[in-house]
Amino acid sequence: MLNGLSPLAREARAWTFEQARNLLARLLRVRLNDGAERDLASALITEGRVIEALETFPALKAPVVFQTGYGASGLPHIGTFNEVARTTMVILAFRALTEDAIHTRLISFSDDMDGLRKVPDNVPNREMLAEDLGKPLTRVRDPFGEFDSFGAHNNARMRAFLDEHAFAYEFLSSTECYGSGMFDETLRRILERFDKVQAVMLPTLGPERRATYSPFLPISPTTGRVLQVPTLERHPDRGTIVFEDEDGVRVETQVTGGMVKLQWKPDWACRWAALGVDYEMAGKDLIESVKVSSRICSILGGAPPEGFNFELFLDENNQKISKSKGNGLTLEEWQRYGAPESLVYYLFQSPRSAKKLSFDVIPKAADEYLQQLDSYNRPAATAADANARPVNPLDNPVWSVHGGAPPARGSPVSFSLLLNLVSAANASDKAILWGFIGRLYPDATPQSEPLLDRLAGYAIHYYEDFVRPAKRFRPADEREQAAFADLLARLDALPAGCKDAELIQNEVYAAGKAAGFEPLRAWFGALYEVLLGQSQGPRFGSFAAIFGLGETRALIARALAGEDLSVPAS
Repeated sequence: MLNGLSPLAREARAWTFEQARNLLARLLRVRLNDGAERDLASALITEGRVIEALETFPALKAPVVFQTGYGASGLPHIGTFNEVARTTMVILAFRALTEDAIHTRLISFSDDMDGLRKVPDNVPNREMLAEDLGKPLTRVRDPFGEFDSFGAHNNARMRAFLDEHAFAYEFLSSTECYGSGMFDETLRRILERFDKVQAVMLPTLGPERRATYSPFLPISPTTGRVLQVPTLERHPDRGTIVFEDEDGVRVETQVTGGMVKLQWKPDWACRWAALGVDYEMAGKDLIESVKVSSRICSILGGAPPEGFNFELFLDENNQKISKSKGNGLTLEEWQRYGAPESLVYYLFQSPRSAKKLSFDVIPKAADEYLQQLDSYNRPAATAADANARPVNPLDNPVWSVHGGAPPARGSPVSFSLLLNLVSAANASDKAILWGFIGRLYPDATPQSEPLLDRLAGYAIHYYEDFVRPAKRFRPADEREQAAFADLLARLDALPAGCKDAELIQNEVYAAGKAAGFEPLRAWFGALYEVLLGQSQGPRFGSFAAIFGLGETRALIARALAGEDLSVPAS
């Protein structure tokens, strides 16, 4: 599917392809020691001879490892999902750039060995969790009573969502990696190079913490808690450290076998080195942490991964979203009100800009996604457009949203138009909406238009939960009444059952201009505020065409008669 796309991938301007090209440059730098070899491999790839470059330099064919991290101290949210979705998009771009000739792995890593530092606000049995504070998340009891531990519960929630969206990933647990020996060699290396790691870390800390800091966090053999205590002795030959337990007793313990875990910046570096991570992105708030962990990774003999820093997600109050607070949208909430592909589209757009994750972004994201899908499926430029710049299909967001294979059709009806249709028709189920849709699109059915059918369900949910409670009808003022009367006369003059949205829209424009509305935006605002109880909506002509000319005229007549439009017509 991705073969033959390398020329387009080299020219694509989307951020994902920028990242893919940066990653490829890193592979050339890290995997080829000779400068002449790097230059030759780069030249072959630039000329589109990717397979030849890989055959000439087999070191480039080793699997490329991508990683995302999950803090298992709280329930997964869209910010967590974002890292996997965006990284998957970079993987897709990399595969297109390299003719799908290099195997890629995506590791979803759970920091479930971290000690529980505070009790989340959005879970039951909080008193029970308070008793387990400080213990590794995989030793904290599950407040939901469903799994062996709170960490296992949150891991299961995360994996279920990733599986539902068909992400190709490998799940790794911090607890399992430390306990199984996967990190043993790197842990011993940190013990051997303890002073060098400290030389990187200590300048980043305040005086008080600097006095007691150690990269190793031993697990107390008496309480089971993760301890932030000084390392009193080090024995690299035995692979052990000595620390003081909570009861004051000195304990010598192995740094391997899950007896200790690392402070998080050394832990990040350990992961990169032990797993051979080639790419990992992170939030803007972790820029300095990435630099510190990269230096430690180099001390351990690893090569820091490629990656970039994305901006943070904010809730409706412009506060950073948090797993423990449970603010911002949940994954389940977006799926109740909007298509999953509209969420992935929203995540694709402008990753270097702060993004609001609240309910009011869903309709706009849904309609922008539909517009991009229509644009992708639009016929290529004709001869008359020969002077126009060729459009690279890989730059269209839907190519990345749909894994390089966007559907051939979207929806003939926008999400915002569906919302207004629900409002005007007082629709409580999709069958009512399909009755109106069938007037304008007689051949459309839920089976032939599955995306439209899903959007209809989302629109009903969104209207009931957010639009209906906020609806505020107002009476038309004197000038608006005259304009409404003029519009009603103009619509009466159209052919019975007219479904021409442009023709209806022209009459709406004409009525507004005749009434002296300047700008016309005020006229359209009046239409929606008086007739639908909201301040904005889609093109009124499109709304009237699908709602029905007769129904639209009746709505205007009720407004002119001073009826309460918040009450359905009898």
